[in-house]
Amino acid sequence: MIMKGKKGIILGIANKKSIAYGIAKACQEQGAEMAITFLNERFERKLTPIAEDLECGARFYPCDVSKPEEIKALKDSIEKDMGQIDFIVHSIAFAPKEGLGGRFVDIPKNAFDIAMDISVYSLIEVVRELKPVLSDNSSVLTLSYFGGVKYVPNYNLMGVAKAALEMTVRYLAEDLGKDGIRVNAVSAGPIKTLAAAGIGDFSFLLKWNAAHAPLKKNVTIHEVGKSGMYLLSDLSSAVTGEVHYVDNGFNIMGLPAVDFDEKGKATIAWNGTDKI
Repeated sequence: MIMKGKKGIILGIANKKSIAYGIAKACQEQGAEMAITFLNERFERKLTPIAEDLECGARFYPCDVSKPEEIKALKDSIEKDMGQIDFIVHSIAFAPKEGLGGRFVDIPKNAFDIAMDISVYSLIEVVRELKPVLSDNSSVLTLSYFGGVKYVPNYNLMGVAKAALEMTVRYLAEDLGKDGIRVNAVSAGPIKTLAAAGIGDFSFLLKWNAAHAPLKKNVTIHEVGKSGMYLLSDLSSAVTGEVHYVDNGFNIMGLPAVDFDEKGKATIAWNGTDKI
């Protein structure tokens, strides 16, 4: 089993539709032992069955990354219950509603500050605080999206946050490489998760991606999970500072896929046969 003997922490599972759950499940199936975190009491109730499913036992900790004291307490709990760990999965992002719609120029400063703090700085803070319990050959993984490198309608402030997150991955990778710590990101295609519910016209985005990705389908949390497991395992021991796309190839497309009618006129393909 690829992850046998590995121990890690997963931050950011919301439910069984979460990408973080897909990664956790893939790691568990390959022999990893893990802990997970919950945001507050409401999420604790919801995530208790998932903690049982992942066989976390008592390794089920509160962690609101907007509260530095909870990150410090997480480190102490991990050290007490698990000793050293071999991987961290950071699946945390948030932007206020006013940052995900309307005109980009009208985004208020407080919304920008919140999004950058929760979605970007939290990665730095989590890694810094947990570094003393990371093993000599450990791996850190966070989650990005194509909206961090190209414009995606209604993604707005989260696009800027993901761009900052991807650069944070590169700077952390260089800084922590000397300590044997690898840092990477997975950029998954759109998936109907709890986080995606805040993005306007998300169902259209799913259809568009399925129609125009080279593999003509949307990605699943299980497919992303297997790629995430690879980046957390020793199989990727020489990989760091990378943003690994798991989107059925959508990111390579410069123009939408097209069909041609009997007169040679190009039309945009839609679900294989229908046209926009």
